[in-house]
Amino acid sequence: QIEVIPCKICGDKSSGIHYGVITCEGCKGFFRRSQQNNAMYSCSRQRNCLIDRTSRNRCQHCRLQKSVKFGRMSKKQRDSLYAEVQKHKKNQECLNQGLSLSREDVAGGESEWDGHGELSRSYSSGGSTSTLSDLDDIAALPELFDLPLTPQEAHEYCSLELQEDHGGSTGNTSNSSSSSSSSPISSNQNSPQQNLLDVTDANGIKHEYQMLSLTHTLLAHTHATLLEPLPDDCPLMDIERITQSVVKSHLETSQYSSDDLKRLTYNGMQYSPEETRNFQCESAESVWQQCAHHITNSIQYVVEFAKRITGFMDLCQNDQIILLKAGCLEVLLIRMCRAFNATTNTMFFDGKFASAQLFKALGCDDLVSAVFDLAKGLSRLQLTDEEMALFSAACLLSPDRPWLTDSQKVQKLQAKVYLALQHSLHMSGAADEKLDQMVSKLPMMKSICNLHIDKLEFFRLVHPETAYSFPPLYREVFGSEISLPDSTNNS
Repeated sequence: QIEVIPCKICGDKSSGIHYGVITCEGCKGFFRRSQQNNAMYSCSRQRNCLIDRTSRNRCQHCRLQKSVKFGRMSKKQRDSLYAEVQKHKKNQECLNQGLSLSREDVAGGESEWDGHGELSRSYSSGGSTSTLSDLDDIAALPELFDLPLTPQEAHEYCSLELQEDHGGSTGNTSNSSSSSSSSPISSNQNSPQQNLLDVTDANGIKHEYQMLSLTHTLLAHTHATLLEPLPDDCPLMDIERITQSVVKSHLETSQYSSDDLKRLTYNGMQYSPEETRNFQCESAESVWQQCAHHITNSIQYVVEFAKRITGFMDLCQNDQIILLKAGCLEVLLIRMCRAFNATTNTMFFDGKFASAQLFKALGCDDLVSAVFDLAKGLSRLQLTDEEMALFSAACLLSPDRPWLTDSQKVQKLQAKVYLALQHSLHMSGAADEKLDQMVSKLPMMKSICNLHIDKLEFFRLVHPETAYSFPPLYREVFGSEISLPDSTNNS
């Protein structure tokens, strides 16, 4: 029924929802190409060109800007969209009968879509926030915010707000109105600032992947920042409070406690050679499906971790989604080292410890090998729960993610976490090399994330039906164009 609504970009006949926006095939293809080609367009006029069916090809800059300004839909907005679909159908039926709706009828059926086709923000900042499972105003990824782990009281949030920020109060999170519209751009897509680099992993496997050009600058800046003394305007009490709250969130959103994993490691339950061979004989589709479900389950815990960070919830909708989509796998990789047995070089998977050979049927030996290498390297660092919690939060709150609308606000949040991490390492007497080693893992983590996207895209092309059957949350986080197998890509 969505096709009755015209393309929100140019007004042509729409073909469905693409990148979270109702568009025609032409605008869908234009947006896809603009991201794949790292295009940088310019406008020869005043950057306010009219974009419609006949003029859409005249100014690529304004066409892209109009595409970017549209946000994804919350539950309330989806309800409004349904109401608009019904209005359009009713209008069309009346037109077919030679009738026209009166102005009053049309006005009575208006939805939250404004005259320019853009979703108007009608979020409510009032009301109770005692539970967080009904966050309509940030439900652009529906499954992300409908989880059973959510605490019953809003004050259980982890607060990263220093007391000076709120006049001495710790501050409570409310579902505040978002003034910025969400971007339909997937965070795993390439920004114009990305360069193509070659990286070789420990096994000599060369990965060609997209890497942020600011990575080395970021690492140097991060390292310098962490070695500086605590600023005078940041009381030690606040740093300790931040540390305690983040660690609490980390522990409460971990699938397995450290004691559980130690017990599992001690018991040494491993896949037998026969079980490994049987698993290797399964189809690629079956193994991909199993791994997708396991990753999806883990993503839910990471999302809950993010939801409890007060500063994270205060970010605009666009930035929340970008940080989650870009950072959730990195957090999973950090957490994965807890489930790695360095003695047997195995990883805990579905109740037992598995070697890399178990995943042979995936057809992603280089990806699996890189994940195991990273887990081995991180496990050697012997990160405490406190260090892992703060490192995970810092990775999640990365201000260098492409397409953030308020990177400075994200950077301020990350700086607070880094101060807490610096203090934690100092108080534990950790050597300076430990910090170097932690930071040095970031490029490899980014490499794995990009390689995973490449493998997923190839699998989608070969097995579109199976890819479409992956859990919706997995598809939304990692693949903006995993659509129905029979959908067309013509533009």
